[in-house]
Amino acid sequence: MNGDAHITGPEGPAPAPSPITADLALSVNRERHRITVDTRETLLDTLRERLGLTGAKKGCDHGQCGACTVLLDGRRVKSCLTLTVTLDGRQVVTVEGLADGDGLHPLQAAFIEHDAFQCGYCTPGQLCSAVGV
Repeated sequence: MNGDAHITGPEGPAPAPSPITADLALSVNRERHRITVDTRETLLDTLRERLGLTGAKKGCDHGQCGACTVLLDGRRVKSCLTLTVTLDGRQVVTVEGLADGDGLHPLQAAFIEHDAFQCGYCTPGQLCSAVGV
């Protein structure tokens, strides 16, 4: 064996299978989106890579740190562990959606007033988690 992990045949390595996709409607920060996602795609990746919402952070990618926390129908979820395909018709709020227009959410204002944001990497998850409580 040559140590190559790929399955090979007479024509060489087998091609990677095509992803299975699904169409769904998702409300994010009060804006409706119709998207097609890979059924293995996490909500965190959908938010960051497809919708350009980078507030939720990819920290541990195992659901332990909470940097990716968002609100799903008003309840806290770790977006790195949530498959987007399961969210058809649901409502997601990220840290970008906590504010009401130009006015900050009271918790956002309190974090700023009391210097609670530290380096800021975990702050979006902390805010969404606190609002979800």
